[in-house]
Amino acid sequence: MARELYTARLLRKECISEVAQCYHFVFEVEGRDSFDYRPGQFVSAVAMDENGKQQTRAYSIASAARSNKFELCVNRVENGFFSNHLADLPDLPVGGTIQIHGPHGHFVLQQPITDSIFVATGTGVAPMRAYLEWLFPVGEADRSQGKDIWLVYGTRYESDIYYQSEFEALAERVPNFHYLPTLSRADDSWTGLRGHVQVHVAKIIEERAKRQGRTLPAPPVDPAIPVANLNFDIYCYICGLNFMVSGVRELLDGYGWHKKQVVFERYD
Repeated sequence: MARELYTARLLRKECISEVAQCYHFVFEVEGRDSFDYRPGQFVSAVAMDENGKQQTRAYSIASAARSNKFELCVNRVENGFFSNHLADLPDLPVGGTIQIHGPHGHFVLQQPITDSIFVATGTGVAPMRAYLEWLFPVGEADRSQGKDIWLVYGTRYESDIYYQSEFEALAERVPNFHYLPTLSRADDSWTGLRGHVQVHVAKIIEERAKRQGRTLPAPPVDPAIPVANLNFDIYCYICGLNFMVSGVRELLDGYGWHKKQVVFERYD
């Protein structure tokens, strides 16, 4: 069965990292008053290449739902058809359109909201930005219910930190949001965190357990409880390349976390 296609018109395009060639896009869906989706979902963009072959690429939505608009965060890839099609002005100027279908995906926040660790690298920060916009909307009621929310964002260089000022401002505004950017190849001028994301996720888990008077690893979940009925007081959401996702999952497994506590999406 053919999926319904929507026409999305580009309202704004901004290069948010010249070095990494990362672009932020704002689109509106034509002919619709609203375009509803859950934070963490993605859209699939569709276009014909120079050989007349249909190309489709999935992109996580980098914003919470607002009227008929959605936002994307995309790295331009050398010789990549779709990222170039989106990023290059001759192909997609402001006012130009693309075809999409969706929303799709199950990389969404568990309910009820709990303490949560968001772990991302590169453009894996896109769904995390959508989560945060939904949890802490400006001018609307806070949906976090006072739960602690950590964003551990790993990149190689400071120039690769996307939405840095936005997340820093949110951390200043919201006391239960904790922003932890970390660099694996920082130069001497960097005064922030260093190392891979696993190092800092481990610290969060260990410090939290210490405050709560709990020992690690966590005791096994009662096997008599059906998996569908399991609820936890903390979840981890991971998005990025496979090696990072696998590394964080292995770390959490070592702390005794149940696989249902770990929600992940990888894009390679």
